[in-house]
Amino acid sequence: MSIGEALAEARQRMGLTVGQLSKRTRIRETVIEGIERDDFSLCGGDFYARGHLRAISRAVGLDPDETVRQYDALRDGSIMQIRAASVFKAGRSLGARARRASGWTMALAIAAVIAVIFGAVRLLGGSGDTVHETAAQSRKAPEARHDPAKVTGEMVVLKVTAKRSSWLNVRDGAGRQLFQGTVKKGKTSTWKARDQVKVVFGDAGAFRLEVNGKDLGTPGKGGEMLRRTYGPGVPGPR
Repeated sequence: MSIGEALAEARQRMGLTVGQLSKRTRIRETVIEGIERDDFSLCGGDFYARGHLRAISRAVGLDPDETVRQYDALRDGSIMQIRAASVFKAGRSLGARARRASGWTMALAIAAVIAVIFGAVRLLGGSGDTVHETAAQSRKAPEARHDPAKVTGEMVVLKVTAKRSSWLNVRDGAGRQLFQGTVKKGKTSTWKARDQVKVVFGDAGAFRLEVNGKDLGTPGKGGEMLRRTYGPGVPGPR
């Protein structure tokens, strides 16, 4: 499944329209529609594309870091180029203004346009070193989460009872998916993981929780989308 298809499916699963998602993320509807078609040309460059992907992922209950890693893998660390049409347009504009100038003056003007475009690309995507360093850090992130030296081995037990049917996303401390979908009214489900359990509630008032044997009641208000992380021992949301 592509990045756009995964985001579109998660949005639909939460019952959101493109317009509603646009209001939540403050991203234009045309940009969201393009991203869901895996068309990132309207984002304005890799820097903004990554920001849009993080915002949309958070809004639909997906892992923003994982979505950006998939995007970087798709781009293969390259920087999205500015559209050639804008370069030609700038060149024509300069040419009209410099029609009476000598050939040497025209050459200097074109060189200035190239310098401005190069600077814009570096501004949008960051310096080459920064981009490669960021990509490398993203690839190393999963290894850091799976480092055996950091695993305490303590189990976290999450028990959820749905007071009414609602959407839920459950991951372990390493970001692995334990469950994603709708829990039907009256159903009780239990998940176990080492160190942490991360939960996204589509409707925080629709569930009752029990963590490590302690009743925590309802995590939030009705209709509220909520993110919580639970650890071992005496439970307390973070």
